[in-house]
Amino acid sequence: MPAEAEPPEEGSKEGPKEAPNEERALRRPARLLLLGLGYLCLALAAIGVVVPGMPTTVFLIGAAAAFGRASPALRAKLRAHPRFGATLRHWEDHGSIAPGAKRAALIGMGLGWLMLTLLLRRPLVSALVGACMVAVAAYILTRPSGPQPAGHGEP
Repeated sequence: MPAEAEPPEEGSKEGPKEAPNEERALRRPARLLLLGLGYLCLALAAIGVVVPGMPTTVFLIGAAAAFGRASPALRAKLRAHPRFGATLRHWEDHGSIAPGAKRAALIGMGLGWLMLTLLLRRPLVSALVGACMVAVAAYILTRPSGPQPAGHGEP
């Protein structure tokens, strides 16, 4: 009678000691890729703080998503940031965008489209970019402006 295969010993490289959760299951290349993406988004958000028309929040959300899978500690640091943490927490927890952020996004998109239209003078490009911006503006305007009071919005 042939010998049956023995289960891998605890701590061996053949198998995990316990069933890993999704975060632990990330392999090193995937984790490094997500960390790189998170840091890239963080750098773009930092540029967006000082460059008019460059978004900040969307890159912070991207960084938090990447860090959430690769390094929950880095995601927690973003959520706790004194300036940007509240915006990120409101988006992640409630899907909400503050009225001032909505205003800034809409004004920034409008000015960006106006500059593009005046500088390029290419009607087709202007129309395509404008259509995309209208879709994004509609999405922004349909998001809640803050956390909903308990009992509202849920059936």
